[in-house]
Amino acid sequence: MAAYPKCYLNEIVETQGKLFEYVADITPKVNVEDFINKYMMSKTRMYLDRADAYLSNLNTKELYDYFCQTENYIPKRGDGLDGFKPNWIGQFYAFYQWKNDTPSVAVIKK
Repeated sequence: MAAYPKCYLNEIVETQGKLFEYVADITPKVNVEDFINKYMMSKTRMYLDRADAYLSNLNTKELYDYFCQTENYIPKRGDGLDGFKPNWIGQFYAFYQWKNDTPSVAVIKK
């Protein structure tokens, strides 16, 4: 059983991958792991777990800005991730969450 209708899957998976990559690219030495953990445990991601129509249609920057504003997130300095790793992690987590009908909070705890 999937978490939500398949029509939202590609957009959410792709956007989450791009989001994690965007965070790694916008600020040198940003702690991407901290961002991923906070994002996956956030209300923003919980709404995406339910395929919120508004959030599901935001582009990468809009989703990042929404998350930072609504969750009061401030990027922490630390080790970054390079290359395609952040994008792959984002896509994998989103697809795994959808395919296994698992809340994002549970995925990140695994």
